[in-house]
Amino acid sequence: MSAAQQAVSLFDDRPFFEKALAHGVRHGLIGQDKLDAICAEAPKGMVQIARYFGTEFLRPELELARDRIVNLVSLHLAHASQGDLQKAAELLRDNSFLSRSKAGSDMLKALITMPQTTHFGMNERSGFRDEHIPLLAKWSLRPLADYQAELASRSHATAVVEAAIWIAGRLGVDADELEEAGKDAEAVIRTALLAIACKRSTLPDWVTFEKMILALRKRYLAKPGKLPLTLPADLPSEWLPVVESVRDSVWEDSAKWLESAVPARKLFDQTPAFMGRYFWVEDAISEVEQFDRSVSKAWAKATGGNDDESSLLTLFLCMAAGSAAKTVLTEKAASTLVKKIRKTGLQTALPLQFIQDHAPAEHLEDYASLWTNFIEEASSTLTSDHDYTFNDAVALLRRECNIQS
Repeated sequence: MSAAQQAVSLFDDRPFFEKALAHGVRHGLIGQDKLDAICAEAPKGMVQIARYFGTEFLRPELELARDRIVNLVSLHLAHASQGDLQKAAELLRDNSFLSRSKAGSDMLKALITMPQTTHFGMNERSGFRDEHIPLLAKWSLRPLADYQAELASRSHATAVVEAAIWIAGRLGVDADELEEAGKDAEAVIRTALLAIACKRSTLPDWVTFEKMILALRKRYLAKPGKLPLTLPADLPSEWLPVVESVRDSVWEDSAKWLESAVPARKLFDQTPAFMGRYFWVEDAISEVEQFDRSVSKAWAKATGGNDDESSLLTLFLCMAAGSAAKTVLTEKAASTLVKKIRKTGLQTALPLQFIQDHAPAEHLEDYASLWTNFIEEASSTLTSDHDYTFNDAVALLRRECNIQS
């Protein structure tokens, strides 16, 4: 490499502030008065920066402050001028050196308080605080390329978060509720798009979300093509790209869950591929009511409204034997049941699982004890090979269960 090439390389490696200053002097934009002003302001600024990040009484801190003030001014000039030395020199000419240092510091403070992630609850909205100072100290020495990369990343996160807040607000959920829920902004947007497709005016709770999925499966499973996910007509244009990107992910997901036979709860709340990708308003009362309704329905269907002990034991024994669930048996059916028990045995855990899943909560322990005590006493008789005519077993059932003559 020639000496001239080395000199150009050395010049290009200088801080942007020095490049802009040299350009301004060379082209008559910056005169001696401005140079004198910069020389007077720079030491004051260095002391202020050293004090802000540590102490102004140590030489290493002052030397670090010198690097920081030059870098802060460089960051501002390069960013504001987009690398145009002419514009950067004019900024130096028209503004004080310390004001450009403050502008660079303000840029970094704004960057630090921007969302790092699209996850609600992991970002702060309270602005720059004293605990951010160590982070500002690190950023004050970072190059422009690092700032630009971080700004691009955080700007994208900010756009997604703001779009989610806007669209959720239109559907009845405010920013505080989103932060309390602590979900990804993309998940909020995905569910909002599904809610709009289902003609809903609010974001769903779990019960409603499940109904939405079932309705969409029923309506569009047999139809080729994409779900009709319409964006709000008044969506601000600056958020359009991120919302369109999230919509693409919903279309990609829907190709899987529309055709899936897996229940919605298991799919969206227990399957790794979908966990956390969608949002629903947590409403414990609604879920409990829905659970109670489903429990009551299953229990009522199985028991037929019969809750006496003999009817329940008949039901539980049929379940354990793998027979059709009934609360009343004829003597012939009872004899057939005993024969089946002798042949295939009893699955005593099945009634307990049914009780756990479907019995009214206030009776869970009583019904479980009823079955457990019965089967402990009756098991040997029901499964005995010595009772060839089944007389003892049927007599037991006649005494404990609901057997009609």
